[in-house]
Amino acid sequence: MGLFFLALLLMAISASRAADEAAFIGVNIGTSLSDMPDPTQVVALLKAQQIHHVRLYDANQAMLLALANTGIRVIVSIPNEQLLGIGQSNATAANWVSRNILPHVPATNITAIAVGSEVLTALPNAAPILVSAMNFIHSALVASKLDSHIKVSTPHASSIILDSFPPSQAFFNRTLDPVMVPLLKFLQSTGSFLMLNVYPYYDYILANGAIALDYALFRPLLPTKEAVDLNTLLHYTNVFDAVVDAAYFAMSYLNFTNIPITVTESGWPSKGDVNERDATLDNANTYNSNLIKHIINTTGTPKHPGIAVSTYIYELYNEDERPGRLSEKNWGLFDANGVPIYILHLIGSGTLLANDTTNQTFCVAREGADKKMLQAALDWACGPGKVDCSSLLQGQPCYEPDTVVAHASYAFDAYYHRMAMTDGTCNFNGVATVTTTDPSHGPCIFPGSAGRNGTFTNSTSHAPSFNSTTSGCRSHFWHGEDFYIHSILLGVVVWCAAYL
Repeated sequence: MGLFFLALLLMAISASRAADEAAFIGVNIGTSLSDMPDPTQVVALLKAQQIHHVRLYDANQAMLLALANTGIRVIVSIPNEQLLGIGQSNATAANWVSRNILPHVPATNITAIAVGSEVLTALPNAAPILVSAMNFIHSALVASKLDSHIKVSTPHASSIILDSFPPSQAFFNRTLDPVMVPLLKFLQSTGSFLMLNVYPYYDYILANGAIALDYALFRPLLPTKEAVDLNTLLHYTNVFDAVVDAAYFAMSYLNFTNIPITVTESGWPSKGDVNERDATLDNANTYNSNLIKHIINTTGTPKHPGIAVSTYIYELYNEDERPGRLSEKNWGLFDANGVPIYILHLIGSGTLLANDTTNQTFCVAREGADKKMLQAALDWACGPGKVDCSSLLQGQPCYEPDTVVAHASYAFDAYYHRMAMTDGTCNFNGVATVTTTDPSHGPCIFPGSAGRNGTFTNSTSHAPSFNSTTSGCRSHFWHGEDFYIHSILLGVVVWCAAYL
């Protein structure tokens, strides 16, 4: 497998409610790895990938030292286990700032302190002292004249928002009002922002089919597939925007209308257990690629168009030592060696790339995909998709192995490269996936492989996807056990049955 470094991004100039800076994409850095890179290696990766904003889950001294003089903006965190002590003692809070912040500024560009993580849902017994802890930390920053540069907030799980769709009806769990009201007053008075963790993956899983995968992944939707808030007539094309707007409406319900939101965690797992079939490389790539473009293109949300919400991707590394399901270990953009888990599709997003290797990706049949669906997708690619499939005929370079998987992979890749590898062109109703492994074999050279770009006809056909409205049903090939049957009629039946 060719190993390629990808530059993550970023900087887009936009109006931002959050601060006097542009909206940005950052990353979370977890450390539950059996082979955790040392801090200097982590910082080298950040710099190589042009990642300028990070969130740490603690205030690790070695990491803060390694980040010194890099200009990288850092959120440090107070772990939940330290929260009770800090929330009950102003002196303890001042001591924490003295030990973890003062030795590192201004060399290390610390811009925020996250007090705990999802405290209201993960550690509810600490909820009564959460705002006290935030006030004590802020007071220590004021005493050191750092409060104008370092903001204090606390990340919340989006589950504290009830009745989240339509967003205009959303409200915070009423039992949390004794905490949320003073918390929001604190954020407002100190010029800070609401930290929110947004996970469309979990929303999609928990919806049990009520949420379309395309809606969760930011894929383009037909107007008839968009979710409409009937109270505001705002149209929602993705889960992320709906959750963020639900938080805005929930704050306005409590009469807070000028507090910006920063999404402190969002992402999609690239691998899961057998029953986690949507935790895949393709879905993770699609979600994070689309999320990045959505944020830096200043798309905004329907409630606040043009005002993007700065977001931290969860996360930089796969964490193999995290407990729980397989998906819990596979949210990272990179492995411990700094090798990308997948190559993000950022063409046309306006990002700054240190090493754009997007052209070295291939589209192949997904492992375990249904053979009938593969056959239907192959027929479409070689028919309405206008891919030159002559190399798949008997006696030609890519005839062997004579299987629907092998032939579909060639046709999918040919279409993918003909369409310039744009989003949605390696989908084929879920039976195709993007890979960085060159699938060429023997005399069969795949489009996009070294030494060949492929020859295609000009066309504006789009690969079938969840929202495809393609009605042309012309087939070129049909696979039996070991042979081809050239049958237009049978291809029509298979294609139409599978896709219309």
